[in-house]
Amino acid sequence: MTSTRDPSGSFAPARGAERGSQVRRLFSEIAPRYDLLNHVLSLNVDRRWRRRAIAALGWEADPSGLYLDACAGTFDLSLELARRPGFAGRVVGSDFALPMLQQGVPKLEGAPVAPVCADALRLPFPDFAFAGATVGFGVRNLADLDRGLAELRRVLKPRARLVVLEFTTPPNPLLRGLYRLYFHQVLPRVGRWVSGHPWAYSYLPASVGEFPGPAELAERMRGAGFGDARWALLTGGIAALHVATV
Repeated sequence: MTSTRDPSGSFAPARGAERGSQVRRLFSEIAPRYDLLNHVLSLNVDRRWRRRAIAALGWEADPSGLYLDACAGTFDLSLELARRPGFAGRVVGSDFALPMLQQGVPKLEGAPVAPVCADALRLPFPDFAFAGATVGFGVRNLADLDRGLAELRRVLKPRARLVVLEFTTPPNPLLRGLYRLYFHQVLPRVGRWVSGHPWAYSYLPASVGEFPGPAELAERMRGAGFGDARWALLTGGIAALHVATV
């Protein structure tokens, strides 16, 4: 598949079915350096965000349950849940980029996490299979956001929660300007240098820029069948934490 450039010369997110192929290729190619770049480029703030996400999941209501981490990548969010004191259940970490899963498997030794190579738009699980679900920085990469949210709704039990972490654009004008400078100028250069990938870290800011804002994402969750959806901005609005209840 060829990458897609916008008129400015940046690599732009593809549309429709081609988006899935683009995302699978991207994450397959950067898998070996994915963890390093994640933590370096976020200045390790992503670790705090993941702790907030698991704290919002409400797993304590069913500590022995089965939980889904969709778009799991190298399992950082899966392990954040699996290693919580008192957690006695299991986590299924699913992702459709096999090299990402393979990169993360060594981190799973002794943890109750099962890797599954699966597309979030066609989850290979029965209805009402999970006591809760998480998605960390993955929903904006879905080729069909509404279909993906509906699939997550399908596999969740009644009263279960879906917790979504996703990048967004800060509302404060000063912070937004600094954020855009970093996101569009610094991050692509550092990402390209460390990963050796020519366009992966140009795709990232482009995909965030075109993604719905937090209020619209919450509304899309409600449209997918969730009875409640709320959200909070993290770190000045660099990211947003959404919590939706079946």
